[in-house]
Amino acid sequence: MTRVYLDHNATTPLRPEARAAMIAAMDVAGNPSSVHAEGRAAKALVERARAQVATAFGADGADVVFTSSATEAAALACAGRGLMGAAVEHDAVRAWVSEELEVDGAGRVAVRDPVRTTLQLANSETGVVQDLPQGLAVVDATQAFGKLAVAFNWLGCGMALISAHKLGGPKGVGALVMRRGTDLAAQIRGGGQEMGRRSGTENTIGVAGFGAAAEAAARDLSEGVWERVAEIRNILESSIEASAKETIFVGKDSLRLPNTLCFATPGWKGETQVMQMDLAGYAISAGSACSSGKVRASRVLTAMGYDEVTAASAIRVSLGPETTEEDVLRFAEVWLEKEKKHRARAA
Repeated sequence: MTRVYLDHNATTPLRPEARAAMIAAMDVAGNPSSVHAEGRAAKALVERARAQVATAFGADGADVVFTSSATEAAALACAGRGLMGAAVEHDAVRAWVSEELEVDGAGRVAVRDPVRTTLQLANSETGVVQDLPQGLAVVDATQAFGKLAVAFNWLGCGMALISAHKLGGPKGVGALVMRRGTDLAAQIRGGGQEMGRRSGTENTIGVAGFGAAAEAAARDLSEGVWERVAEIRNILESSIEASAKETIFVGKDSLRLPNTLCFATPGWKGETQVMQMDLAGYAISAGSACSSGKVRASRVLTAMGYDEVTAASAIRVSLGPETTEEDVLRFAEVWLEKEKKHRARAA
């Protein structure tokens, strides 16, 4: 069986550019904090990657602080700030929210006070893209970076969260991008690495992979790769919509990530669909991978006003640059066969 990977919002395959950069970094023995030649060589790798990430994210004149993940970056950015946020935010951000914001049926968040608010740019489950007001305290750009033409300097926020493994880099590396002069208290203290914001010897190999992946992702955007992905996503949506009359497409009338399709067939549990499609050779998900193993209705969908049954029936299909039209047409064919059997059992 040839498997087809359709869960890019959970994590992406490692780009060849990132792999090559990481292999090269393995031969650099020095500690980036050491002053000898070997240390300076390692430091040069880190700073090159910092420049690559900053350029790809349109963050010239900002500080890029490398972390172990976007989750750690969220803690660094949000701890102790008493921020407002919505139920559609990722759990890593929700952990620091002290006041709830309302969400409408299209997944849009009503922001009352931007300087006290954290808001995602794009939702990992539905793909819905927010219209960001200026002056936000923190923007979670994890899903958008690499898929949308976005620049930190356009966002008008104080800080932004990004992650390597969402755009073809390695797992275990993220970054907090922040305007210079932003007040920030280190959460991991020690040797004062990363400009005193995050102590601990830098993950030189992972950071090198992040930089290379960010550079390659920016190139994909400029070459229109994600426009083609959006066309293939729309083909998949139309193929399913034409035959599955009871299926609801979440965020269909909103601006969405070009690769993301979230849909629900009320009464057909999402985790059941994930398992059936996995056995058929397709990797999809029933929501955020960071909530895997938790059999429950999607918090994102219930916040948008969907009932518990519908919210528990949603699946997410997220495409990548290598996804073909043949992949999605075959997926639709297999899924529709199983949907027909579900309707027959439920009758």
